[in-house]
Amino acid sequence: MNSKSGLIGLALVLAGLSGCATMSGDECMTSDWTAIGYEDGARGYGTDRHARYRKSCAKHGVTPDFSAYMQGREQGLVEYCQPSRGFNVGSSGGRYNGVCSVNLEADFLDAYNAGYHLYTLRSNVNRATSSINSKENELERIEDQLLKYGVTLVAAETTIQERVYIVADMKDLAVRTGRLQAEVRELYEVRSRSQVELEHYQVVLADLGY
Repeated sequence: MNSKSGLIGLALVLAGLSGCATMSGDECMTSDWTAIGYEDGARGYGTDRHARYRKSCAKHGVTPDFSAYMQGREQGLVEYCQPSRGFNVGSSGGRYNGVCSVNLEADFLDAYNAGYHLYTLRSNVNRATSSINSKENELERIEDQLLKYGVTLVAAETTIQERVYIVADMKDLAVRTGRLQAEVRELYEVRSRSQVELEHYQVVLADLGY
């Protein structure tokens, strides 16, 4: 096993550890700081992660090896700052922390922005769908309530005063129904436009090799 493969293996073992900057005394003393730095770099974390390790380990009287950590982090950043990773981070709605070096950042950002635009277009479609579902569910609840009111309205035991209240509520629900139906129609149009925009952009991305 070469040194790079060994480093990757250690980073995978320590993935759970680097996911949380709180460390025990034993972890502070025995951790491979090069591997932790590599994992943090490969995940695109900023240098604030080391500050959190230092704060956590200070409670146990241990100082993390900053030099080893940064050495590993730089190697991890080379893996992270690739266009393919940038696109994946962007398309999943992830945040870029400005960690890439000048010679890698331009291509990374181009891919990241392409991916993030895809994420935005998908979100537009999903948001419209969610709103449609919510409003259609409300329409169904209103319909059920109107049916119940209809039964109560003609029931022999319903008093005149109760009928007055029921009729007033039914009028309010009818107004709400009209508004919801108009909003749903508009949302269907919004979703249709968003879907077309998304499909066109996916064609563009395919032409670009994404």
